[in-house]
Amino acid sequence: MSNDGIRLIVGLGNPGAQYEATRHNVGFWFVDSIARSAGVDFRPESRFHGELCRCVIGGRDLRLLKPSTYMNHSGRSVAAVARYFDIPLECILIAHDELDLPVGAVRLKQGGGHAGHNGLRDSISALGGRDFWRLRIGIDHPGDRSLVTGYVLGRPSGSDRQAIDDALFETERALDDLLQGRFQQVMNHLHAGR
Repeated sequence: MSNDGIRLIVGLGNPGAQYEATRHNVGFWFVDSIARSAGVDFRPESRFHGELCRCVIGGRDLRLLKPSTYMNHSGRSVAAVARYFDIPLECILIAHDELDLPVGAVRLKQGGGHAGHNGLRDSISALGGRDFWRLRIGIDHPGDRSLVTGYVLGRPSGSDRQAIDDALFETERALDDLLQGRFQQVMNHLHAGR
């Protein structure tokens, strides 16, 4: 494990107003929230196939990325930014929706497989490795595999959205630790909840 902190946070999601409020876009919600708090705006960057912004938090340089390639091709955008700014895998955090966690739960982990998540699958392939960090944002499971696509592309209830927003707020409070590479402290903080 690297002692370096996170230098790039990628929010996975689908571009377009029709997807904005869907469960599959919780990664976008996370980076949007960080950008708002930092007072910075995303700008479309065609060479990176996405929207990018830069902020300084606690004296550390951080880039936030929202791929505009649609979920299944997210890796093209993530790899383009990582290569251009020379950001190693262990300094990348990818925030994504997680069916296997209850709504409002958030887990941090490094490495692992894609567990059927197309955005992660494409990112692993494009980056040529899996040692990046993942922020797994719980959206719960509809109970039947045949319902998953409609579920992730649907909107959460008001109470579920509030639970997710609360979890993202808690995660944002640990941002300084993420940027400083204090991953165990972040895990202790986030995993102590649900």
